[in-house]
Amino acid sequence: MDLGTLVQVLDSTLRLATPLLFACLAGLISERAGVFDIGLEGKMLVAAFMAASIAFVSGNVWVGVAAAVAASVGMSLIHGVAAITFRGNQLISGVAINFLAAGITVVIAQNWFRQGGRTPSLSGDARMPRLTLPFAENVRDVPVLGPVYHGILSGHALLVYVAFLCVPLTWFMLFRTRFGLRLRAVGENPAAVDTAGVSVVALRYGAVAICGVLCGLAGAYLSTGLSAGFVKDMTAGRGFIALAAMIFAKWRPWHAMGAVLLFGLLEAVANRFQNMDILGVAVPVQAMQALPYILTVVILAGFVGKAIPPRAGGTPYVKEH
Repeated sequence: MDLGTLVQVLDSTLRLATPLLFACLAGLISERAGVFDIGLEGKMLVAAFMAASIAFVSGNVWVGVAAAVAASVGMSLIHGVAAITFRGNQLISGVAINFLAAGITVVIAQNWFRQGGRTPSLSGDARMPRLTLPFAENVRDVPVLGPVYHGILSGHALLVYVAFLCVPLTWFMLFRTRFGLRLRAVGENPAAVDTAGVSVVALRYGAVAICGVLCGLAGAYLSTGLSAGFVKDMTAGRGFIALAAMIFAKWRPWHAMGAVLLFGLLEAVANRFQNMDILGVAVPVQAMQALPYILTVVILAGFVGKAIPPRAGGTPYVKEH
C-alpha cells in the first residue's frame, strides 16, 4: 500500500467512524445512567430522514440538522416514557423504536417525495460543507506533515470534528463533574441516589435526551455529510455496530473512540479494496463489505474480556416507601 492509498484509507476512516462515534457515545451515556438502548439504529434512521428532507425543502443543511436532532430527541423521549415512567422492558422498547423508524421513514418519504422511499439528491447549501483547516494548503507538500494534516485531518464536515471533540467532553462530563458522578451512580445504585435527594427519573431522562441529541447528529451527518440524501435503511446496522463498540470499550469514552476507528478502518479498507486476491484466490466483494459486521459478531461472541455493564442497567427503578 503506497502513501497516497494509505492517506485515502485513513481519511475515509474518519468519515465512516463519525456516525458510529456519535451513536456509541449516545449509547454509553444512556447505559451509564441505567437505561439500555438498542434503539440507536432507529433514532439514527429517523434523524437521517429528517435531516435530508428538511435540508432539501429549506435549502439549508443546518435547518435539517436541527430537525434531525429534534426528531431523534422525540424518539428518545418515547423510549424514556416507556422505560422510565412506565417501567417497561427497555430492550423491547428499543426494538419497537427500530421497527417504527424502519417503517415510518419509508412511508413518509414516499408520501412526500414519490421517489420510492428516498429523498431527492442534495446539493449546494443543502449538503454539509467540508472545512479546510488553517494552513492546510501551505503544508500540503511537506513530507509526513502534509499528508497527515492536509490529506487526513483537513477537509471534513464540521460534524466530524464535533464528534471527536465529544470524546473528551463526554469523559470530562462523566468523570469530572457532579452531574456525571450522579449519572454514573444512577446506573450503579439508583436507591442511594434517591436517598441523597436526587431525582433518579430526572437524571435518567437527561441521559436519554443527551442520547437523542447525539443520535440526531449521527443521522444528520449520515444523510447530509457522508451521503447526499436519504435512502431506505441507510444506517445499515451502524446502531448495532455502535453498541458492539461500546461493549468492546467497556463503557469508556476514549476506548469507544478507538473501537469505532477500528470499525471505520475495516469499512474503509472494504470500500477501497473491493477486488482482492489472496494466494491467487479472488475475494468476493460481498466478503470485503461484510468485514465490519463479521468483527461485530466476533466481538459479541466473547472477545471483549470481562465487560461488566452498569449494575442497575436495564432495571426500572421503583421507589421504596
